[in-house]
Amino acid sequence: MLALVSDLIWAHTPAVHGLEHLRTKAAADGVDVYLFLRATSEAAALTQAHAILDGARAPLRAHGYRPGEPHRERSPGEHSDRHPPSGCP
Repeated sequence: MLALVSDLIWAHTPAVHGLEHLRTKAAADGVDVYLFLRATSEAAALTQAHAILDGARAPLRAHGYRPGEPHRERSPGEHSDRHPPSGCP
């Protein structure tokens, strides 16, 4: 299953999107996909990531997957100006 998701993303991603590597990982609610991109800025990387995932949605659906909305996880040591919801560390 993880290999199929990875293969579908690779097959439907044009070189212009700068995909260098991707990793798929089983998650409690499906599959997490981590994209490693060549980009000129964080904003460009986010735009490219959305384009990659948007392009893979139809092929993933054709294979029975229900792609969710993309989200971004902060890397270790990266800080946010936003405070976590009450009750979160």
